[in-house]
Amino acid sequence: MSDKVVLAYSGGLDTSVAIRWLKEKYNLDVIALTIDVGNERDFSAIQQKALKVGAVKALVADAKELFVNHFIFPALQADAIYEGQYPLATALSRPLMAKLLADTAVEEGASAVAHGCTGKGNDQVRFEVSISALSPTLKIIAPAREWGMTREQTIEYAQRYDITVPATTSSPYSIDENLWGRSIECGVLEDPWVESPEEVFAWTTSASEAPDIPEYVEIGFDKGIPVTFNGHKLDGVSLIQRLNELAGRHGVGRIDHLENRLVGIKSREIYEAPAAIVLLQAHQALEAMTLSKDQLRFKQKVAQEYADLIYNGLWFTSLHQDLAAYVKSSQCYITGTVRLKLFKGSSSVVGRKSPKSLYNYGLATYDKGDEFDQSASPGFIHIWGLPVRTQVQVQLLGKAEGPLSIMIPKRKKQRRKG
Repeated sequence: MSDKVVLAYSGGLDTSVAIRWLKEKYNLDVIALTIDVGNERDFSAIQQKALKVGAVKALVADAKELFVNHFIFPALQADAIYEGQYPLATALSRPLMAKLLADTAVEEGASAVAHGCTGKGNDQVRFEVSISALSPTLKIIAPAREWGMTREQTIEYAQRYDITVPATTSSPYSIDENLWGRSIECGVLEDPWVESPEEVFAWTTSASEAPDIPEYVEIGFDKGIPVTFNGHKLDGVSLIQRLNELAGRHGVGRIDHLENRLVGIKSREIYEAPAAIVLLQAHQALEAMTLSKDQLRFKQKVAQEYADLIYNGLWFTSLHQDLAAYVKSSQCYITGTVRLKLFKGSSSVVGRKSPKSLYNYGLATYDKGDEFDQSASPGFIHIWGLPVRTQVQVQLLGKAEGPLSIMIPKRKKQRRKG
């Protein structure tokens, strides 16, 4: 009797080939586990395909709500964006998938789990670090890392055994998608000088083809969580889906990122993330209205740490718990509504309001009703400038070299004519 392995199955090239390869190489019965994180695919067809290729069982787990409530929204509250560009869609889904893989292996009595990641990608780290932390006794197999085939050879292997796959030698893109975004790599995209061909985009309209009339959208937040779309209360999954469709129609959400991978190489990645881009903009705008200057600046440091943690596969760590506790505390007053304008590939914040706003019209206005005591400013400036005056007088004035000699060059004497 063959032992069993649970394979994280997407229906793509590598995982489809892996079903047959795992049987040939390890004599394992393959249980294909497909996890729905908003892929918007025909999961029945994916199940049938897995069984046709050779899986003994094909399971589908609907994890959309788990993904949104326990992974996407906490990352949104943290403003987690890797290297200032990538909203971490794929990276956020991996710890959830690792947990479901490990749980399914226990339920099915499998001694191993497998994934379709290559040996030069980030996902292998995210899967294996998480799985080994959650279930240390499980064996982890990475077929695409072990078999040593190039992408073209993998496609040829699939054709040899009549395995239907979405990738071909003429369209060799590797694609991953979920509710928070869609990533595309390989093919011509590996040349960072080449502009992304229009064929790689599926969620976003080209800016030149987007509507000629701008559209406005209002997002309501409660403690940093988006809860309303144009005044209508929606669950998280529906809100993200609606926003992906609306913003994508206006060409919002395209990202071309030359990214520093965890494994030490630079990689050119193309992303589509309409909802993520809009929600992150809106959330940051509301924070700017409701957090103090010092809170905002420290939050930006936490956001970078949080993003790096997600990208580097360290979700199941005490550091994550510590950062998450701070983020949750910082969101107590992030409640209100943000209005954004979508137009020709761009999204911009044009309005914001909050019952907990720190913006005071009476202090900010220059018109009638100004409550700011301008008479206090001279004294404030005198005290604020005290250390500057002291240091300049004692240390910097008259030095031949140094910052002041560069910032305030000496004037040349003008010759008198005549």
